[in-house]
Amino acid sequence: MKAQPSSFWTHYFPVIAWLRTYSRADWRGDSLAGVITAIMLIPQGIAYAMLAGLPPQMGLYASMLPAIVYAIWGSSRTMSVGPVSIAAIMIMSALSAPEIQAFNAPVESAILLAFEVGIILWVMAALRLGGLVNFISHPVLTGFTSGAALLIILNQLPYLFGLPKFDCGLQIGCYTNYLSQWNNITTILGLGAIVGLWLFSQPLMTLLQRRGMPLQWALGISKCGPLLVIALTMLLVGLGQLAGTHAVSVVGPLEGVLPQLSTDFLNTHAWRALLPYAAIIALIAYVESVAIAKVTAYMRNQKINPNQELVALGAANIATAVSGGMVVAGGLSRTMVNFTAGARTQMATVIAVIAVIVLVLFFGHWFAYIPKSVLAAIILVAILPLIKLRHVFHTWVYHKADGWAELVTLLSVLCLGIEEGLAIGIILTIASYLRQISRPHIAEVGCVPGTEHYRNIDRHEVETCPNILLLRIDENITFANANYIEDFIQTAHQRRQQTVQDLVLIFTSVSHIDSTALEMLSRLQHHLKATGVQLHFAEIKGPVMDKLRGTALLDGKEAGSVFFRVSDVAEALN
Repeated sequence: MKAQPSSFWTHYFPVIAWLRTYSRADWRGDSLAGVITAIMLIPQGIAYAMLAGLPPQMGLYASMLPAIVYAIWGSSRTMSVGPVSIAAIMIMSALSAPEIQAFNAPVESAILLAFEVGIILWVMAALRLGGLVNFISHPVLTGFTSGAALLIILNQLPYLFGLPKFDCGLQIGCYTNYLSQWNNITTILGLGAIVGLWLFSQPLMTLLQRRGMPLQWALGISKCGPLLVIALTMLLVGLGQLAGTHAVSVVGPLEGVLPQLSTDFLNTHAWRALLPYAAIIALIAYVESVAIAKVTAYMRNQKINPNQELVALGAANIATAVSGGMVVAGGLSRTMVNFTAGARTQMATVIAVIAVIVLVLFFGHWFAYIPKSVLAAIILVAILPLIKLRHVFHTWVYHKADGWAELVTLLSVLCLGIEEGLAIGIILTIASYLRQISRPHIAEVGCVPGTEHYRNIDRHEVETCPNILLLRIDENITFANANYIEDFIQTAHQRRQQTVQDLVLIFTSVSHIDSTALEMLSRLQHHLKATGVQLHFAEIKGPVMDKLRGTALLDGKEAGSVFFRVSDVAEALN
């Protein structure tokens, strides 16, 4: 059936759906949420650009046009798209690679990287590859995030204490000399900013709510912390001329207040060298963004279209490249603030962008006095919750293979690098999954007395028939586990070879049997027939039955019976 024009447009342009029903109540929630989110966007944008080793204005550019583009194409009504910490550290890792540094064009390379990320996301959308995210398990993603967050901390500590670039290697004596170069004023500003940010977070919110202030207003005041800390330290640095008298490192003047649209980055010759990094960043950005979008959508009984998110995030990254920004994705902290502050639709994002533009236009000249130690403090406070070392222990207790994957991913990120650590984690996850399906659970079952239920003889008190062997296979049967299943069945048969006349395979949990498995079952059927045992089947699912019908396994000379229920077996064969 051909889709109606209206459904076509609302499917590919979700903005139309919420604009049609936009109300005054939506505007009230969106306007407050937009202003609060804008307060976070400016310090985070500048900080994450610095984290990536890029000019601060690139973080601001990434907070403008890409957010508007996502508001048009995104299926989430509350996710805030912009620069994020994980993408920033991955950009820094890519730009630090020798083959990228050889081009001596970090800004152009970063812009081209964002463009490639957008194109890769669009290709994934065209091929409907949203399911690729399933290859990254939650433990691997958590280990990767924790490792990347620890790398970010190590990267930001020199800025926090006013230390030069670390270059000691294994020279033990160098460390003492290096640490002695810390800047007192820079350290005071950085540590003071951390204290201020902490006070403005949960303690202030708790105090305001105890005084009877509504949650939205308490949240708004609390989230002013980063902007107020930056404003105060800018005044101290500017009025006290601390950059000159005490060598406090500052951001410096922003070149260009608003982004200028350009495609000059396409002339950069680093596209082939950047492609592997772009693929990994695209995958991680998509996984993080969809996870965040699903959280807020679930809270309001809304739905997310994963393939549409590929389109929207791809368009947002192409927009950030054209406007001179860095890679963008859904930000957890901004999204949760946006959601909690009352955002109803992506109109909150539009309002946030307008507020950012106004602040940059009229107060942009003051940004030159922002101390880098304060930006480092903002980054540290933002990423500390991402470090979940305790989660490794909990995962290990529940599932040792997942625990290993999480721990090895974390250590690999720290020791080998961002891309290598993630690749190792994914390989470990796939290897663990293949090992699991190659050794499926198979149980000999018997009847629970007085019922028609059949359960594992090793777990329950059940009744069995001496002449019937009932085996339940709890996995699809494929080339990966066919030999293991055959060996298990033959071993079980040999244990009761003296009494067993009929062997029944229960396919309750079998949804697929490939050609290799079919040959194995036919071979097993022939072997059992030669020893005087008949092979039967029970509870075969419809799709499996459709494939097996007409084969020698069910319709050949050696074929046994197919039972609709396991409870029919004993009556028929006895």
